[in-house]
Amino acid sequence: MQQQSYEPLGAQAADGSPRILVVDDDPTVAEVVAGYLDRAGYLVDRAGDGPAALTRAAEHRPDLVVLDLMLPGMDGLEVCRRIRAHGPVPVIMLTARGDEEDRILGLEVGADDYVTKPFSPRELVLRVESVLRRSRPAGTGHRLGAAGLTADPAARRATKNGTELPLTLREFDLLSFFLRHPGRAYSREDLMREVWGWDFGDLSTVTVHVRRLRAKVEDDPARPRLIQTVWGVGYRFDPTGQTAQEEAGRA
Repeated sequence: MQQQSYEPLGAQAADGSPRILVVDDDPTVAEVVAGYLDRAGYLVDRAGDGPAALTRAAEHRPDLVVLDLMLPGMDGLEVCRRIRAHGPVPVIMLTARGDEEDRILGLEVGADDYVTKPFSPRELVLRVESVLRRSRPAGTGHRLGAAGLTADPAARRATKNGTELPLTLREFDLLSFFLRHPGRAYSREDLMREVWGWDFGDLSTVTVHVRRLRAKVEDDPARPRLIQTVWGVGYRFDPTGQTAQEEAGRA
């Protein structure tokens, strides 16, 4: 298969409107979603299957992809993997209601959010606005660092011991939040509100992103020392890397 070259992220329309790629094999769903996004001021491209989505993404790099999980030719998980291999493009997955395992898989391959069918087009537009808002460089903000980890909010770049980390947009936000608030335990509800900006939602979203972040920042993700589980509460970032048992042993 011929290697596709991609435009740099942010190849927006001449008027600066963010470019959204809508990928769904149901023409009615695609038309409705595209119509709402168009009226919200976005430039919309459409594709009806996986290979077409990759072609469209190569021709015009999207600022965000609305991606159906079940597609002919190539499923949404593979499309997400291939698009994300070329850069941190935000992805919102469309999944069937009740398919929790598929939603988890979508988050595992790097989707930033998901919406279950049937869904409100207005809700989808709000999700798109939320993800895009959080994906933009902060422009200001001090560089964060602890325990060999750094996060630069302006550049949206993170490193571990000087090596750049391949973080998704949400993983970067989560790491930045932990670096800003070391030593304090946060529930999954707290993290969903503070990092995702949602007052409600599927808490497995937080669990999956913590697991993915641990896989990239911990020396041994199976025994995390930096992002620790606080049983009955949630998670705590400890830059000392000491577990509760070790702290008790030093007392």
